[in-house]
Amino acid sequence: MISSLRGQVQHVGLDHAVVEVGGVGFAVQMTPTTLATLRRGEEASLATTLIVREDSLTLFGFADAEARELFGLLQTVSGIGPRIALATLAVLEPDKLRHALAEGNITVLTQVPGIGKKGAERLIIELRDKVGQLAAPATPAHSQTRDHVVEALLGLGFPAKSAESAVDGVLADNPEQSTSAVLRRALATLGRK
Repeated sequence: MISSLRGQVQHVGLDHAVVEVGGVGFAVQMTPTTLATLRRGEEASLATTLIVREDSLTLFGFADAEARELFGLLQTVSGIGPRIALATLAVLEPDKLRHALAEGNITVLTQVPGIGKKGAERLIIELRDKVGQLAAPATPAHSQTRDHVVEALLGLGFPAKSAESAVDGVLADNPEQSTSAVLRRALATLGRK
C-alpha cells in the first residue's frame, strides 16, 4: 500500500511523527530511535508499512527497508501484532534481533515488553530459519554506523574532520557497537575537546 514517505516533518511526538507529503499530513508510528533522527521542519525519508484493521488504518515508519521487513516478519508469529513488533524493534536493533533469534537467546527476547518466555520460544521456533533469508546490508554494519553517526554529528554543527576522527576513534575500540552507543561516545569525546 504505502511503502515509503518523503516529506517535511511537521511534528515529532513520543511515539509518532507527522510527515507532510503533498499537503497531507501522515501520522507515522515509529521507534524512539527513528524518531530521534527526525527534526521538525526538515525533510525525512521513511520506509513504511500500512496496517489495515477493521476500525483503523495505521502507518508505521522505519529508518530503512531492513527494519520494515523484520517488522513484517515478526507479525507472522501468532500473538505478535504491530505494537509488539514495533516494541521489539525499539528494544533490539535489527542485527541484535537476528542474532538472538538465530542463537535461540530467550533472555534477550524477553527484554521486550509484552514478550514472555513462551512468546520468545515461539519467536525462535518460527523465525530462526527465516531471519537468515532476509537480505543482508550491502555494506558492513560498522561502515553504515560510521556514516550515520558522522551525519548526525554534522547535523549538530560539529566540523567534518572532528566528527570523523571522533567516530573513527570510538569504532577503533569496538567496531560492533550500536549506532546509539557510537553516537553517545563520540559526543562525549567531542565534548572533552
